[in-house]
Amino acid sequence: MPTKKTVKRKKQKTKFVYFFGNKKAEGNAGMKDILGGKGANLAEMTNLGLPVPPGFTISAEVCKLFFQSKKQWPKGLEKQIKENLKKIEKASGKKFGNLSNPLLLSVRSGAAVSMPGMMDTVLNIGLNEKSLAGLAKETENPRFAWDSYRRFIQMFGDVVMGVPHFAFEEQLKKVKSKYQKKEDIELNTDELKEVVRNYKKIYRKFTKEKFPDDPQEQLYKAINAVFESWNTPRAVKYREINEIKGLVGTGVNVQTMVFGNMGNDSGTGVCFTRDPATGEDKLHGEFLINAQGEDVVAGIRTPVNIDQLKNIMPKSYRELLDIRKKLEDNYKDMQDLEFTIEKKIMYILQTRTGKRTGPAAVKIAVDMVKQRLIGKNEALNRITASNIDQLLHPRFQEKAIKQSNPLTQGLPASPGAAVGQIVFKAEDAEKWADDGKSVILCRIETSPEDVAGMHKAVGILTSVGGMTSHAAVVARGWGKCCVVGAGDVKMNYDKKTMEINGKTFSEGDVISIDGGTGNIYEGEIPTESSLISSDFKTVMKWADKIRKIKVRTNADSPQDTEKAVEMGAEGIGLCRTEHMFFAEDRLSTFRRLILFAYKAKQIQGMLSKAVKNVNKIEYQKEYDKVYEQYTKALKDLLPLQRKDFEGIFKVLKGKPATIRLLDPPLHEFLPKSEKDQKSLAKETGFSYEQIKQIVDDLHEQNPMLGHRGCRLGLTYPEISDTQIKAIMEAAINVKKKNRMKVLPEIMIPLVGNWRELKIARERAEQVIEEVFKTKKVKKNYINYQIGTMIEIPRAAVTADQISEYADFFSFGTNDLTQMGAGFSRDDAGKFLDEYLKLGIYDKDPFQSLDQEGIGKLVQMGIELGRSKKKNLKIGICGEHGGDPESVEFCYKVGMNYVSCSPLRVPIARLAAAKAVLKSSSKKKQQKVTKKSSKSPGKVRKTKKK
Repeated sequence: MPTKKTVKRKKQKTKFVYFFGNKKAEGNAGMKDILGGKGANLAEMTNLGLPVPPGFTISAEVCKLFFQSKKQWPKGLEKQIKENLKKIEKASGKKFGNLSNPLLLSVRSGAAVSMPGMMDTVLNIGLNEKSLAGLAKETENPRFAWDSYRRFIQMFGDVVMGVPHFAFEEQLKKVKSKYQKKEDIELNTDELKEVVRNYKKIYRKFTKEKFPDDPQEQLYKAINAVFESWNTPRAVKYREINEIKGLVGTGVNVQTMVFGNMGNDSGTGVCFTRDPATGEDKLHGEFLINAQGEDVVAGIRTPVNIDQLKNIMPKSYRELLDIRKKLEDNYKDMQDLEFTIEKKIMYILQTRTGKRTGPAAVKIAVDMVKQRLIGKNEALNRITASNIDQLLHPRFQEKAIKQSNPLTQGLPASPGAAVGQIVFKAEDAEKWADDGKSVILCRIETSPEDVAGMHKAVGILTSVGGMTSHAAVVARGWGKCCVVGAGDVKMNYDKKTMEINGKTFSEGDVISIDGGTGNIYEGEIPTESSLISSDFKTVMKWADKIRKIKVRTNADSPQDTEKAVEMGAEGIGLCRTEHMFFAEDRLSTFRRLILFAYKAKQIQGMLSKAVKNVNKIEYQKEYDKVYEQYTKALKDLLPLQRKDFEGIFKVLKGKPATIRLLDPPLHEFLPKSEKDQKSLAKETGFSYEQIKQIVDDLHEQNPMLGHRGCRLGLTYPEISDTQIKAIMEAAINVKKKNRMKVLPEIMIPLVGNWRELKIARERAEQVIEEVFKTKKVKKNYINYQIGTMIEIPRAAVTADQISEYADFFSFGTNDLTQMGAGFSRDDAGKFLDEYLKLGIYDKDPFQSLDQEGIGKLVQMGIELGRSKKKNLKIGICGEHGGDPESVEFCYKVGMNYVSCSPLRVPIARLAAAKAVLKSSSKKKQQKVTKKSSKSPGKVRKTKKK
């Protein structure tokens, strides 16, 4: 037999660099985790045959290795960069560092998730004074060459070496002022040479070194700068705000420069394949003639609407329309793209999924289903909770707007209505907002350093910049009202004032801005809720057909209930009756009730301790007198409560309503100030000293764990009796008068022991029986239920005992989180932000349910409860019911419904549908995996010799 040859295998080298050019690329759109979004899309567009300047992408993995190795490159990276540089030279016909026909490069960031403007870019790499002469000769345009060089020095100095941006800008302003030029493009070649000389002095002053002439040094330093921009405070803050997690770093895209600043037959622009504000199916964007891309994005010059391109460069406009169609057909989504026209030749520099407002997201999804680009399920998955939230944003009242004259108008960058106090610094916006003030951040232009203040502000106003400026893009992504390019607004940061057409406004003054029209108004304009579009209704219909879990609302009045039903609520999951007692027409009555209830208890205690018969008789007389006043206050409240419930039942039209009996401790209803206590004394006949004493006695050190909920109902049962009577009388009245079904669900709050619920239920049923007798109706006339809120950990772990006396469970996850995690909702804000930064929690557990902790208590409560009652109805009524991730959890653990505030109802409906889609997708994937693991591998047949 022949001996086997030993073959030495070469060690596979790690691939760090991926080339794209000449209609072929080493990557594609599915490689975002490796190449970053920008790099993956450059590769995809190259493969589609679009006019993409050749280049290469350094993988995001290198960014991680760069920081792990104390900012050193991994072995082999430099070699791969040099190899790919040669490929660019071959594809472009130019040489890097060549003096006669120099190849100039751009270096741009690009993470797997788009972070517009957060990381760095350097353009025109490879220029020095020698190659500058070659560029001027090659292009026959010395002015263009010197303009490119001054831009390169400024950008390299700022981004790579940390030279303050304003230092360069001040020098540019001085030269423009010296030669009486308004715009940068008006400077001639000699004037630009002067700018360059001044720039180099500034560079040396701040860096203590000469500006580098070696193209390779320029390139390597620029690559490092882009890596380092991954961990700048603004980038970290942006990821924190937008909850971007799990990324290894940014890719670096090195690409052949093409120039939009080569004269009036050149230009640059940013556009969207559809309108990102409205979703309208037409090309939307803006461009500048004789400019580089940064001029548009940075908002330095106010650009021209993209529609004008068809008049100025009709061929380029037609090319752009063709590219728009190819991109949408390929990506099946609205794209945000950057283009440059060099000497009438079109180049595409970037595409990415375009950020859009809520209304636009909904319209685009519906339109694309109609156009058969995507299916309904994909459309639902694309629409986010924030999209729906934005769609329901307030707008200015039409009547008020008609009566108001705008001070001026800017560009409507992101819709909505915002009213707030003027602030001029991002850090001030943060401080003022944290103090509870509504603020509008007013800037000449925003920069990535402003993101924290922009996020805290209710609205953003800039005096320069276009629809694709930093302020516009970031605000749209957040659904925050924004007006940009308001040229009549003259801001003075030093004086903290701004002037609009001769009128001066100081910091703290109130203005109103309309992100739908771009109008700016003096003072406060009243707002109203947004109109619901037909596209929104279509999306909700799709969601309702798919979802399996019902969606209710938390509402305490007929008005809130009506709004919730309009939003699609299928009933009330939590009606907090204590909110009804705070109304003006009943607070004084309820306070009187508390005073007499307390006094009756006090006398009852003395009566039980009295030894002598004389004292007993006297105490009994006094008790009877006080108890009479107590019952009178209850009788006064009864019709008021009954009216509330009648209003709610009428609006619900047969939908169920879970009504929680009084929950907070009594002291919360009593006045705290001396002035208010004296006023209450006059109203009730009690002395000020008596009221002060009662307030002090009822005060609790830890009211969350104190005399509240069912504990209150068991010690003051007459209050619960009155509420139950009001509920049932209202139900009977509405059913009789309106001939509609009424489904009241009486919730006993804060149960932790089954005995509490047993006693409370038995008494409640007695009251209900008496109401039926008095109203002369049959026992089953109203199909009522009695259940409890599971909000105490003990209730969750003994749910099998509690379920014996409950027709339903409703999880109160706000209090369950407080007690289960040991966090005070009122005080946790002091440390929770730090906990999130440290990664102890991924999200605020009061906003998104802590599934691995509190979620286990919920799951345990469901399993135990249904172990005794298989069909026990279970829902959630904490505000987690409107959080998409929590809704998905509720679906997975088998709840019947979620309940949330009225404006969160559509979000919950969408989230419930997406939970079903996600679950079915996982099941399909598991089936495929299971099937593939079972299928045997191919057996190679061999011929018999």
